[in-house]
Amino acid sequence: MAPMTDAFSAASIADPMIPRVARVVKRKREIADVVTLEIEGGAFDFAPGQFNMLTAFGVGEAAISVSGDSANSARLVHTIRAVGAVSRALTELHVGEPIGLRGPFGRGWPMVEAEGRDVIVVAGGLGLAPLRPALYRLFAEREKYGRILLLFGARSPADILFRDELEAWRGRLDVEVEATVDHARGDWRGNVGVVTTLLSRAQFDAANALAMLCGPEIMMRFVANALLERGVAQERVYLSMERNMKCAIGWCGHCQFGPVFICRDGPVFPYSQLRGLIAKKEI
Repeated sequence: MAPMTDAFSAASIADPMIPRVARVVKRKREIADVVTLEIEGGAFDFAPGQFNMLTAFGVGEAAISVSGDSANSARLVHTIRAVGAVSRALTELHVGEPIGLRGPFGRGWPMVEAEGRDVIVVAGGLGLAPLRPALYRLFAEREKYGRILLLFGARSPADILFRDELEAWRGRLDVEVEATVDHARGDWRGNVGVVTTLLSRAQFDAANALAMLCGPEIMMRFVANALLERGVAQERVYLSMERNMKCAIGWCGHCQFGPVFICRDGPVFPYSQLRGLIAKKEI
């Protein structure tokens, strides 16, 4: 009889609802409530901005964006905040333990459409994680893009995600990186204020710019509207949305957002598609 993990993996090739079993090979605590897991268990092909359904066996399943480099098909990287029973169980997994995996799912960042344009990447808090694969691609194929700006906001200096990478990116001569925090004490010498304050002084060609946004919805709405005021076309402002996803393929309806399903039609959408919906509280 084949091992259970082989049976799961074989079935998952034909059925997107059946998880394959992978293993945690690296675990890193990023900040107090956020952990990054690296997973091995076969070849993984994904596009920046896509997500997987991860299973903590005996607890449940949750949708988690891929936060690693799409050029590395041997490992999947997910950055997870412990906010509920499933996400907490995932963050408590240790190296060598099994993890269930379905995916990848969804529509990712418009990397091809961004070619030849100035690219504005705006992240709030954990929103930097789904944007990190896009940043890796932008840097790996730097010659394909115009000016690259990364604007990042966090609640406090202690909540800054991927701090070492941010510092390394800040040291590059071919990208502009700015960070801000909502409040700070002590030795913080950076910007204080919401991320839109960074956007007001950012330099880019609005007529030939494309923006990628991920973070709290209210942040994305204010940033998107600020970009429109600067002259960026709403069709070239992209948002990564989050809802309670269960099936990941548009069957169950848990993530329905007006006429679209976040899991199937997104999670990345042009602002032109969501502008009339995102401000409505009941959706």
